Amino acid sequence: MARLVDPLVVGRVIGEVVDLFVPSIFMTVAYGPKDISNGCLLKPSAAAAPPLVRISGRRNDLYTLIMTDPDAPSPSDPTMREYLQWIVANIPGGTDATKGEEVVAYMGPRPPVGIHRYVLVLFEQKTRVHAEAPEERANFNTRAFAARHELGLPTAVVYFNSQKEPANRRR
Repeated sequence: MARLVDPLVVGRVIGEVVDLFVPSIFMTVAYGPKDISNGCLLKPSAAAAPPLVRISGRRNDLYTLIMTDPDAPSPSDPTMREYLQWIVANIPGGTDATKGEEVVAYMGPRPPVGIHRYVLVLFEQKTRVHAEAPEERANFNTRAFAARHELGLPTAVVYFNSQKEPANRRR
């Protein structure tokens, strides 16, 4: 399991977004035909629609998925850290995120400057979560949300990098 955590340490996901944890659930994230691996680069246009997020686990277990951008508005000055991109709660184990309840609608990557990390964090729930959407997407805190809903440490985390695409120069 250490090989699953190492890229999260190198990418500063552990420390800036979540605390050190031991992965206990297998989660795959795919945007169309592209499977996401930690630290890979993905164009914002390729991530405009929500990804297919599949999780292992038992059917009677429930999970919460949170996606944030810890580098908003810029990696050198992340004054809006973390910018909330998506929350899905009450996802049954052994299924995918479409089977859960969307708490905050998906917003694809829109990095204004620099290379941004987009982090998908999966938590196992102790009971059914009745989460409300926060008033603001800026300055969301994954740890505080997890504490408020008694989610504990993550069970899986995947992140990718994205940067602003060049403007189309065709005339």
